[in-house]
Amino acid sequence: MTPRPRPDNTAQSQILLTLRDEGPASRAELGDRLELPRARLAAELTRLNELGLARDGGPAASRGGRRSTMVELDPELRFVGVDLGVTSMTVEVTDASLEPVASIEESIDIRRGPESVLDQVDDLVEKLRADGHLPRLAGIGLGVPGPVSFRDGVPVSPPIMPGWDRYPVREELAGRHGCPVVVDNDVNIMVVGERRGGVARSIEDLLFVKVGTGIGCGIVVGGQVYRGVDGCAGDIGHIQVDPHGPVCACGNAGCLEAMFGGAALARDALAAARSDTSPALAERLRVHGTVTAADVGSGASEGDPVCIGLIRDGGRRLGGVLASLVSFFNPSMIVIGGGLAGLGHLLLAEVRSVIYRRSLPLATRNLPVVLSELGARAGVAGAATLASEMAYGPVTR
Repeated sequence: MTPRPRPDNTAQSQILLTLRDEGPASRAELGDRLELPRARLAAELTRLNELGLARDGGPAASRGGRRSTMVELDPELRFVGVDLGVTSMTVEVTDASLEPVASIEESIDIRRGPESVLDQVDDLVEKLRADGHLPRLAGIGLGVPGPVSFRDGVPVSPPIMPGWDRYPVREELAGRHGCPVVVDNDVNIMVVGERRGGVARSIEDLLFVKVGTGIGCGIVVGGQVYRGVDGCAGDIGHIQVDPHGPVCACGNAGCLEAMFGGAALARDALAAARSDTSPALAERLRVHGTVTAADVGSGASEGDPVCIGLIRDGGRRLGGVLASLVSFFNPSMIVIGGGLAGLGHLLLAEVRSVIYRRSLPLATRNLPVVLSELGARAGVAGAATLASEMAYGPVTR
């Protein structure tokens, strides 16, 4: 496929990002905001029009004298955000300003390897195209549930993704779809999404904790995602919380993820059901043949003491790790997301209690600990945001 056009320089990129974030603007307003001389602005807008990235709209409201012309992003531009989980994926199409257009969710098995999973991604993208939602694909963002070299666009030794190590995900998708592609760890795309459209808007220093099958932490410092030297910053699921605990997927014993990830909670729930210590879980096992982490939440809402205890135990372990991070990093907000965030305020209350009790008072006196506002959409929203930043960024000459 022919590569999609991208801006030639930083000025063009600034124009596109301003239109994305603030909506259509007059030429006069753009010149004032970006401090571009009229002749330079006109030249850059002409080029963006040629590239099919922006266009002139109608006349702007009069500011006195000759009326300026409105400028807007090309309305046919679309971005695709893909959030890969262990057992499911979501693909969402957004418009040029990152407003959602359409989405599809489908079951997957991440362990089947990259070729099979990326073929499923292609199938869903083509379905969205066939339904008329993708007139012009400008970029794809994809999050995966494992460590990623952001610079290279490849997963690196992901514990729960056999066959994905160093697989060229970015190059493969870019070749298939002919557009810029960005690949990142799933929790990093979630924190980007939450900052753009969720509870963490305008927060410059925060931690976003994803609690699902795995546990990870997105770190934002000064408004920028901090990924670490090799892209594995925030992998808090493999901090040891019990040296005598169960063996984790990473090979070590007693990791936080092995004690309170989604699989760990389901494991403990199954043990409680089989031993008949939890009537609620035993009944679900009898009816469905298995129990899940969601069953623990349902049992807790019904007042089952074992389910309540499982959530509180997990919350205490998670809160203990976060308390150390708060004292170390001193964030201005902590957001809890991921599938187990659906356990709700029982989990949140336990996490808060431990953080506020064990962290330094100076670090917690103005620290909100809250649930994600975007919920399951945080990942695809963040992936589309990263895709737009790649597509609207200048081409390196």
